[in-house]
Amino acid sequence: MCGIVGYIGPRDAAGVIVDSLRRLEYRGYDSAGLAVWDAGSLNVRREEGKLAGLEKLLVDSPVSGHLGIGHTRWATHGPPSQRNAHPHSSPDGELVVVQNGIVENFQELRRELLADGYIFNSDTDTEVIAHLVHKHYHNGSGRDLVTAVRHAVEELTGPSAIAVLSRTEPERMVVVRLGNAGGVVIGQGDDEMFVASDIPALLQYTRRVRFLENRQMAVISRGGVEVTDLAGLPLELPLVEIAWDADAAEKGQFRHFMHKEIYDQPQAIAQTLSQRVDFVNNRVELPGLNLSPEAARNLRKLTIVACGTSYYSGLVGRYVIERLARLSVEVDYASEYRYRHPVIGPDEMVLAITQSGETVDTLAALEEAREQGAFTAAIVNAMGSQAARVCDGVIYMHAGPEIGVASTKAFTTSLVDLVLLGFYLGQCRGTIDAAAAAELVQGLAGLPGQVGAVLEDAHLTGRYTELAQRYGHFHNFLYLGRGVNYPTAREGALKLKEISYIHAEGYPAGEMKHGPIALIDSTMPTVVVVPQDSVYEKMISQVEQVKARSGAVLAVAHADDAFISEKADELLPIPRSHDLLSPVLAVVPLQLLAYEIAVGRGADVDQPRNLAKSVTVE
Repeated sequence: MCGIVGYIGPRDAAGVIVDSLRRLEYRGYDSAGLAVWDAGSLNVRREEGKLAGLEKLLVDSPVSGHLGIGHTRWATHGPPSQRNAHPHSSPDGELVVVQNGIVENFQELRRELLADGYIFNSDTDTEVIAHLVHKHYHNGSGRDLVTAVRHAVEELTGPSAIAVLSRTEPERMVVVRLGNAGGVVIGQGDDEMFVASDIPALLQYTRRVRFLENRQMAVISRGGVEVTDLAGLPLELPLVEIAWDADAAEKGQFRHFMHKEIYDQPQAIAQTLSQRVDFVNNRVELPGLNLSPEAARNLRKLTIVACGTSYYSGLVGRYVIERLARLSVEVDYASEYRYRHPVIGPDEMVLAITQSGETVDTLAALEEAREQGAFTAAIVNAMGSQAARVCDGVIYMHAGPEIGVASTKAFTTSLVDLVLLGFYLGQCRGTIDAAAAAELVQGLAGLPGQVGAVLEDAHLTGRYTELAQRYGHFHNFLYLGRGVNYPTAREGALKLKEISYIHAEGYPAGEMKHGPIALIDSTMPTVVVVPQDSVYEKMISQVEQVKARSGAVLAVAHADDAFISEKADELLPIPRSHDLLSPVLAVVPLQLLAYEIAVGRGADVDQPRNLAKSVTVE
C-alpha cells in the first residue's frame, strides 16, 4: 500500500525522494509528500493526487537539503486530501513522521493526547504517532529522538513501518518496523544511505540492502546504520546484494509496465527453470525448499494460502500436486485462513504464494501455521522479503521486478514453480514414473519458446487490438474453464475487471447450468479456455449452449483445432503442450485481451483505481 522513502547523503534529498516515490507508484496511492531538513527547519510539502502535483508544488515552492523522508499515501483513516497527506508534524514542527500501516488503538491514543492539549490537523492515525513521539521527546526522554521513538512505538497497537526526523538532529533518521505492515529496506551507498518500502525504489542508487524485521529499530546516518530491538539491544542485519538491476524496473519501449511484463514471460520462465531441472536425468532439485525426501514422504497434507492472483495460481497447484505427488492439497484465501481456526499438524506443509512476500494476510497465515508446528514454505518473487525470511523453505519465481499492479509474469512463474514442486514431491514420494517424468521435463524444456510463440503471434497479427475494438464496449463477460484450466478462467476474469473495470466472472464450466446460464445472451461474451485435454468434450458442450443462446464465444484453444475454430466467434490460439502446463500458455491470451481492452477504454493500466500492488494492511 503506502510507500515510504528516506535519504541522507550528499545528493539533493528532494530529487532522490521524488524519484524513488515514482518507482513505488505501483503500490497504489492518493496523495504524496516529503519533508527535507534545511538550516534547522523541516520543510514539508504535501499534495493530494499523483506525484505530478507534488512535483509542481516543489517547482513553485522548492526545498533543498541532504536529509529527508517522503511518502505516497493510500487512504485508510480520512479521505484523500492535502491535510491527510504525509508527512505529519508535531504541533511545533519539531518532528515529522511518515507511516505505512494501521494504528489500531489510535482513537484511544488520540483521546489521551487531546486531554494533554495536543491539537489535531488531520483525520489520520499517523498524526497520533507524531504527537506521541513529541510527547515522549519532551517528557522523560531527554530530547533524544531514538529514546522518544522507542517509548512511543511501545504504545502502538497494530502493524506499522515508521520513519521519523527531528529538526534538532540533522544527521540521522529513525526507522521502525512493527508487525507485517510492508517492508523496510535499508540501502547502503558510498557516504549515503537510503530507506524504502520496496527494492525497486533503490535499484538506481544501490543494490546493497538490509531488511528490517518486526520490532526492530534502525538509526540511519550517512556513515551507516545501527540496528537494535525495541529494548535497545544491538542487532546485526546481513548485507544482501540484490541481483536485479535498475533496467529491470524500467518499461523501456513498451507502452506500460504491464505490457513489458507480459512480454518478459518467456525469459522469466526460463530463469525459473534454470538450474532446477535436470533435462538429462529427468529430475527436479529445489535446494531452497529445505525439505528432505524423507520429510516429503511423510507429509500428510499440503495447504496453499494466498490472495488474489496468487490464490488462482494455488488452485492450479492443487490439480498439479495432487496428480503428480498424490498428496492431499487444500487452497485457502490467506485473509480467511486464521479466522476459521484451522487444524494444522506437524506432518503438514503450509505453502504461501506471494509476489511481494509482504502481503499482510499471507504473512499472518504463515504465522498461524508456524505456531501450530507446520513446515512452512513460500513461492515468492521479491528477494529477501518477509515471507522468504520467515519460512522454513522458499522457492523463488525469478520473474524480476513486477511493477504493474495486475500480476502477469509472477502468475506464470508461480505456476511453473508449482509444477516443479509437484514434480519434486512426486519424485520423493515415488508417485511419478520414468515415462511421466520424461514427458513433463520435455514439456518444461519447450515452455519458454511456446510462450514466446504466443506473444510473437500477438505482435505480428495485432489480433488482440482488433478483439479489443470489437468487444471493449461490453459491460459483462463470463469466463469458463474446467479441470486445471478452471482457475485460468478465474484469473482471466480478474485481469479484465482489475484494469478495464468491466464486470467479469470466472466459473467452472460444469457449474454454468447452476446459475450463470441465465445471464447468457447477445450482450455478454463468454471466454472459454478449451485446449484438447481430458475435459475437451465437456467444454465443447458448454460452447454449444452459449451459442444456442446467441452468446459470442471467444475460445482460447489450440491453433490447429479446426472444430473449435468453426464453432467459436473468435480464436485465441495457443500451441499444444503437456496438459499440466496448459494454464501457463492459456493465460497469456487472456492477459493480452484484458490489456488491449483496458488501453482501448483509456484506463490507467499500471495503476488501476483503488488497487495496490502490495496489500500491507487488513
